Amino acid sequence: MAEITAAMIKDLRERTGAGMSDCKKALTETDADVEKATEYLRKKGLAAAAKKGGRIATEGSVTSYIHNGRVGVLLEVNCETDFVARTDDFKIFIKDVAMHIAGASPVPLVVAEADMDPATLDNERAIRTEAAKNPKQVPGEKLKVIPEAMIPKVVEGQLAKWKKDVCLLDQVWVRDPEGKKTVGSLLTDIVAKLGENIKIRRFVRWELGEGLEKKKDDFAAEVAKQAGL
Repeated sequence: MAEITAAMIKDLRERTGAGMSDCKKALTETDADVEKATEYLRKKGLAAAAKKGGRIATEGSVTSYIHNGRVGVLLEVNCETDFVARTDDFKIFIKDVAMHIAGASPVPLVVAEADMDPATLDNERAIRTEAAKNPKQVPGEKLKVIPEAMIPKVVEGQLAKWKKDVCLLDQVWVRDPEGKKTVGSLLTDIVAKLGENIKIRRFVRWELGEGLEKKKDDFAAEVAKQAGL
């Protein structure tokens, strides 16, 4: 059995946010392999989160985030107790999620796929079906024609990818340097760490000038007008 040092426990704790006793147990179970211990704790967190998923969460917090006066987010995250809602870990989590919503591209439309409006899906399906039936010629490239019998399958595949792109929990967290951790896995981690059911309930996002028709100035005409021409 490899030696388990305090430095290894500290490293694993910083990686996962798990308690010292859990980190020591994970290292013991994996023969002091930090990578395997990290995966061990990750799986344990997933199991713990699944058990807590059915518990009622009516406490929590509504937070706001404004980015450079141009993008604003309101976010509601629920937990089971007011005690957890006041912890720094919970506050950091909801701030991280709000910042993600503000900066994510594509912009998230819903929390999860189950929240998707059927009319929105039908509209997206119709747009993609029409595009598949009438492909546009890209200069310098061969025209891609999809056999008519294959169009429904191709469109459903595109829709599946699109839903992952615009569902908040499926998006890759913008602050993950490796580009692997999703917002959903970030949620699982905080559930495992705080020991309560936590749910991202709803959000709204505004961007300055969104939906407005921007004025298009004819600079040359404006100069001519000022010059009396």
